[in-house]
Amino acid sequence: MTEPEGPPPADTSDYVSALVASFLGWTLDAFDFFLVVVTLPAIAHDFGRDIPAVALTITVTLAFRPVGAFLFGLIADRYGRRLPLMIDLVFYSVIEVLSGLAPNFTTFFVLRALFGIGMGAEWGVGASLAMEKVPPRWRGMLSGFLQEGYAVGYLLAAACSFFVFPRWGWRPMFLIGGLPALLALFVRFRVKESAVWEKTRHPSWRHLARGIAAQWRLFLYLTALMMMMNFVSHGTQDMYPTFLREQRGFSSRAKDLIVVTYNVGALLGGVFFGLHSDRVGRRRAMVTALLLAIVMIPLWAYAPSTGLLVLGAFLMQFMVQGAWGVIPAHITELSPASVRGFLPGFAYQCGVLLAGSVAYVEAVFARHTSYANAMALTALTVCSLGAVVVALGRERRGAAFGQ
Repeated sequence: MTEPEGPPPADTSDYVSALVASFLGWTLDAFDFFLVVVTLPAIAHDFGRDIPAVALTITVTLAFRPVGAFLFGLIADRYGRRLPLMIDLVFYSVIEVLSGLAPNFTTFFVLRALFGIGMGAEWGVGASLAMEKVPPRWRGMLSGFLQEGYAVGYLLAAACSFFVFPRWGWRPMFLIGGLPALLALFVRFRVKESAVWEKTRHPSWRHLARGIAAQWRLFLYLTALMMMMNFVSHGTQDMYPTFLREQRGFSSRAKDLIVVTYNVGALLGGVFFGLHSDRVGRRRAMVTALLLAIVMIPLWAYAPSTGLLVLGAFLMQFMVQGAWGVIPAHITELSPASVRGFLPGFAYQCGVLLAGSVAYVEAVFARHTSYANAMALTALTVCSLGAVVVALGRERRGAAFGQ
């Protein structure tokens, strides 16, 4: 049931600053993550490892994200959203710089696990801060904008690969990943604490623990939902640049241009379906996007020409990230205010943990068939099951936070 809207925020600059900070935090987080994706063959070559071995670093990053969501989510519900967000921005920036300086594969592997902690912390804290401030009537559209910081980060990683990698290699790209530390200053001086958190905060750790435990059914559903959504996202994104290089034979720069193109589609899809969800509902918008993604699989994986392949990649990510654009609004609306810093982010990252092996599985499967077959079968399976899980849930579109 839709709850009545609360009054719009009196200070527009307040929610704009929070939205910008959360968007940029997620953008730079994704940028750092996707640097491995777009340079995976080069990293494998430099460390003398095969592609599946380096793909396993993607899996370990995803596997450690629940740790960050757990620790920082608890802090966010107990002490506010701003402090853990600032700490996390500095933490994952330092880890990213150290990744570029890693002397061997073992060190790189460990650093990517630590980066997973920082990556897992950012989304839940940032999304709760932003979604608690934006006007309810715009929550779906702004949710799409916020979530597609992920696509913008991927786009920036591809652009960085296009301009930096041919001249200096992959290591300097990770040094650029230290920039998010500067965003902590913006949060410190421009972003106010969430008024919703101040009204609903738990007075002690014991009360917080009880509040979390009371939501165990919701947690299980959100974890299942986010597992399927992460299967959809990582199953259609993480190995696609490698598919373009290894199977379709594109040069590194041509591959980067295609990645940029389909991430433009992802950005547009997130905003479009986020806005659409404000009109037709969160679940209906997501199911529509996932079913349309299935329709795009032949063009996305088997197109006979470069032009059609690029079109298929653009449309696939328009649909995939279209479904994702609804997520920040949808799962924060489902979560009670007093545990909103912890519950959505931790469920999200537990879903990541359960789905995190998909890139490695695709890489191994591709050895016995092809990247196109491995990704097409994965996409068909996860988009179909994802649509079912979304449809079986409930929604609270337009819920008034803090009331």
